[in-house]
Amino acid sequence: MDKPIVVLDKGTRCTAWNYSGERLVAGLVDGSLAIYDPTDPASSNFTCTSRFKAQERSISKVVWAPPEYGDAVACISEDGNLSLWEEVMEDTEGPHWKMCKCFDRSTSQVLDVRFGDGQTCLKLVAAYSDGQVKIYELLDTLELEKWQLQAEFQNVIDLVSKFGSVSCLSASISWNPQRYDARQSSFVLGFSSNTSALDSAKVWEFDLDHQRWLPVAELSLPEDKGDPVFVVSWAPNIGRPYELIAVATRKGISIWHLGSTPDPDGRLSVHRVALLSGHDNEVWEMEWDMSGMTLASTGSDGVVRLWQSNLNGVWHEQAVLAPPS
Repeated sequence: MDKPIVVLDKGTRCTAWNYSGERLVAGLVDGSLAIYDPTDPASSNFTCTSRFKAQERSISKVVWAPPEYGDAVACISEDGNLSLWEEVMEDTEGPHWKMCKCFDRSTSQVLDVRFGDGQTCLKLVAAYSDGQVKIYELLDTLELEKWQLQAEFQNVIDLVSKFGSVSCLSASISWNPQRYDARQSSFVLGFSSNTSALDSAKVWEFDLDHQRWLPVAELSLPEDKGDPVFVVSWAPNIGRPYELIAVATRKGISIWHLGSTPDPDGRLSVHRVALLSGHDNEVWEMEWDMSGMTLASTGSDGVVRLWQSNLNGVWHEQAVLAPPS
């Protein structure tokens, strides 16, 4: 009989494992964060070791910072506030969690946030409900409260274009997992909004020579550029001559090959190799395994689907995991 490894608190809305899979954070409808740790080093069972109020409203998303920056969690509330919490050790109180940064959201709401390593410092990209993308960078690796805004732009290929009166329902960000390769920092981003030019998934890369972020690829066929994007996920690369990125829209999950050699205009080649259908409706989350060979997806149909390609490069559904009836 299957046994649960953790029983989540009532009112849990979102969860995230840390990079090593040894800690779990959960965001609750009352605005609290709950931290779960193993009951002992040899155990696979987890128990709640900390619970604290992080936001005034229900928490919609939680994300761990990279482990080399300590134990820190970014969380977004349902009203779009973004805050960063860090576990600290003090002799008088022992380990406890404190807020080290509350990011200014002005009049728009934060929809998604992800950490990524740059060439020199930790970066954080946040997507907002007005279609803006903001890149923050950490000024001091030892002080997680010291962030500065590095760049702000909209998710469009034509950098001259600017769109007002934008309303975005959701956004999805995924950094290139190759954190220490020779290429510059890069991530893929897609929106679900009322402005089709913003929606299609685009790959952004930091141009070191000009010190700015540039769109280097658009992961969309000409007839699909107006399709809202639900989720994006960039696969780990263990030696492929190309990158692998999954993009979920209403038409299904597209698997894209992203080239590594830019053309004279600085753009990277893209090729859609598969369109996977199986979920009845919206796809909520997608995650690759550590090898970048298997993609897991889940959505409003309540099941988890595993996707793989065979030796000929043909993608297929490898397994369906459904909750017990």
